[in-house]
Amino acid sequence: MKSIEKLASCVAAAAVAITMASSAMADVNVAFFLEWATPNQEDKVKKVYDDALGTKVNWTNFDAGTAMTEAMLAGDIDISYSQGLAPFVNGVNASAPIKMVALAVAYPANDCFVRNDASIDASNANELEGQSVAVPLNTMADYSFRVMMKTLGVDVSKIKVIDQAPEDGAVSLTDGNVVMACIFGGNSAAKAREVGTPIMSEKSKQAAGIVSFDVVSVTEKFAQENPEQLRTFLQVTDEANTRYNAGKSDMEIIAKDAGMKLPLARDLISTFVFPSNQEQLSNYFSKGGPVEAAINFVGQTFATAEAPALADYSAVIDTSFLK
Repeated sequence: MKSIEKLASCVAAAAVAITMASSAMADVNVAFFLEWATPNQEDKVKKVYDDALGTKVNWTNFDAGTAMTEAMLAGDIDISYSQGLAPFVNGVNASAPIKMVALAVAYPANDCFVRNDASIDASNANELEGQSVAVPLNTMADYSFRVMMKTLGVDVSKIKVIDQAPEDGAVSLTDGNVVMACIFGGNSAAKAREVGTPIMSEKSKQAAGIVSFDVVSVTEKFAQENPEQLRTFLQVTDEANTRYNAGKSDMEIIAKDAGMKLPLARDLISTFVFPSNQEQLSNYFSKGGPVEAAINFVGQTFATAEAPALADYSAVIDTSFLK
C-alpha cells in the first residue's frame, strides 16, 4: 500500500521535524473534517476553544485521516479531531509518535454505494469481483468495505480497488467509472446516493456488528508539553456534546461550518453518538470494552510487513486527559 509506505517515510522524518520545531508554540493547530457535522463546531466558530485554551486555535480541514497523521508527523497539527480509528491504527502500527486520548464519535459503519444499474446487492455481492470499486484506502471507509465484503463472502483480492477520497469516489460512481464507491461525509454520500444504493442496510450492518469509531488523537510532543491545554480542549468538547445531547446546539452554525445544507447536516449528525467523557471512561475504554475490541480488530485488518499490528495497543491510548 503506497499510503503505508508514505506514512513510514513520514515517521522516519518526524524526529527531525520535531527537533527543529520550537518548544514554545503560541497557537494550537487542530485537524478536522468538512462534511462531518459535530457539536464542537459551534464552539469552534464562537472561539470558545480560543478563550478556554488561552491562545489562538487554528483549524485545518482534511479529506482523510491518513493525511491528518502525516500533518502531525510534519509538526503542522497538534490535535486531530474525529480521526478515523483505521488511520490512527495505521499510524501507530508504523511507529508514529501519536496517542489516542478520547473518542470523538461512534457511528454506523460507512456505506459502500453500488450503482443502481449494476443489479448488484447483498444477495449477489460476489459479482463485484473483477470490477472497479473506489475506496479511500486505510480509512474507516476502507475498514467498512473490508468487513462488509468478508461478511458477504466477497474476495477483496479479486476487486480492482481504486484509492479515491470520498468526493472523488462519488464522482467516479456518478460517471460510471466504478461500480461501487465507499464513502464518508454528508455531501459525498448524498451525491453517491443519487445513483447508488448501499450494499448493506444499517440494520444488516448492525446485525453483523459492523460499527465505527472516530478518535481524538494528538502528537506525543503536544500531550507532554501542553497537558492542561489538551485537558481543556477535551472538556470544551464534552460540554459541546452535552449541549447537543440536550437539544440546545445551534445546528445552523454547525451545518455552515461543516460546509453542508442544514437538512443534510441534521440527518448526518442524527446517526452519531457523542459519549460523554465519563461514559468513555466507564464504558468505551473499559477493560474488554468496545475500544479495545475495535482497535485490536482494526490493527490486525490493516497490518502489513512494514507496519505490523501491535501486540498491545494500550500503550498508544492515554485517557488521563478525560479526567
